[in-house]
Amino acid sequence: MTETPETPPSNQPTSANLPRIKGGWHRTTQQLKRLFPTDRISKTFVQWFNVNETQIAEILATIRAELPTTEALLIGKPQAGKSSIVRGLTGVSSEIIGQGFRPHTQNTERYAYPSNDLPLLIFKDTVGLGDINQDTSIIIEELIGDLQKESQGARVLILTVKINDFATDTLRIIAESLRKNYPHIPCLLAITCLHEIYPPQTENHPIYPPDFEDISRAFEALKIAFKGLYDQAVLIDFTLEEDGYNPVFYGLESLRDTLANLLPEAEARTIHELLNGEVNNQLGNIYRDVGRRYILAFSIMAATVAAVPLPFATMPVLTAVQVSLVVLLGNLYGKTLNISQAGGLVSAIAGGFFAQMIGRELIKFIPGFGSVIAASWAAAYTWALGEGACVYFGDLMGGKKPDPQKIQVVMDEAFKTAKERFKGINSSK
Repeated sequence: MTETPETPPSNQPTSANLPRIKGGWHRTTQQLKRLFPTDRISKTFVQWFNVNETQIAEILATIRAELPTTEALLIGKPQAGKSSIVRGLTGVSSEIIGQGFRPHTQNTERYAYPSNDLPLLIFKDTVGLGDINQDTSIIIEELIGDLQKESQGARVLILTVKINDFATDTLRIIAESLRKNYPHIPCLLAITCLHEIYPPQTENHPIYPPDFEDISRAFEALKIAFKGLYDQAVLIDFTLEEDGYNPVFYGLESLRDTLANLLPEAEARTIHELLNGEVNNQLGNIYRDVGRRYILAFSIMAATVAAVPLPFATMPVLTAVQVSLVVLLGNLYGKTLNISQAGGLVSAIAGGFFAQMIGRELIKFIPGFGSVIAASWAAAYTWALGEGACVYFGDLMGGKKPDPQKIQVVMDEAFKTAKERFKGINSSK
């Protein structure tokens, strides 16, 4: 057997050793392919993909503990734009967000994105704030009690106020109590609904930031009203397409960058990756459009957990992430799957695709090539699987029998595109 070249102390192989490493791996790969025909390779990978429900649950718990999850507590009155902030940060429609919020406490609701099992963003919304029949002290008690619970991820408070709302006494009382008890939790003051005080005959958003006297005056007044209770402030106006304003998410980049400044590096990077490289909104297929939002989140997740640069060690972790993704996509297309059924579908779709790539892709998992390459590969592979699953469920929805060859072609093209898209993902900035 060819002796493996000694790995240099650096994380990256030297240019002198690189050809020998590639050559050695290529010869090993060819030997494996001669020893194991393609169909046997496929069956072997299918066995690797088959992780039982107990293992899946254990792996998901481990992943959950490692995810750079951000918990955002949205504090504001009804119609202040809180759900629009969720829509802007996730790209998910208001209908799906409305269905996704679940009661959390008596006065709060919770929405986890992309899923409860593996959340990257957790939004908690105060319900009915400002209602004259509501006891503010009970709300404060609930919020403080919730914040007392240990959290493995980052937390941020988002005070959400309409640009023309100066009846903010209740909100200020809540903010003062939270600031006093948790001064270490960053707080963002988000001023919303800017178009409501645009000058007459203004038909669209101006260049950001808006340079209108009424907005500047109101913004300064609200910052004074909440002085000492927030770390940074931002102007945003997230509307609906039918409102006719362009862009729909006015100030989204400013919101993203401001949140990034308030969060730890890993959580900030996740938000950047979720919002960079916008997913196509003009697909003509709402299911694929929404599906890609979820696929993007799970691809970022796969890159995050792909810490081991060998596919055989990483595969159970990727499988757990991907099984969760397939369950979620199945629900989107009206197909309810349990973990075993989703695992079987992942095996069926991914086994042949993985075997097809063995000769041309596994070199990227040689130790020393770096976790960045492994992360980008995991993200691209998860994206391709998600695209294949959308084709599968789309065919079922249309009353067709899924075509394995068509799915493989879609996955192959998706993988090539995604490799470029996710190149360098999770690299330090």
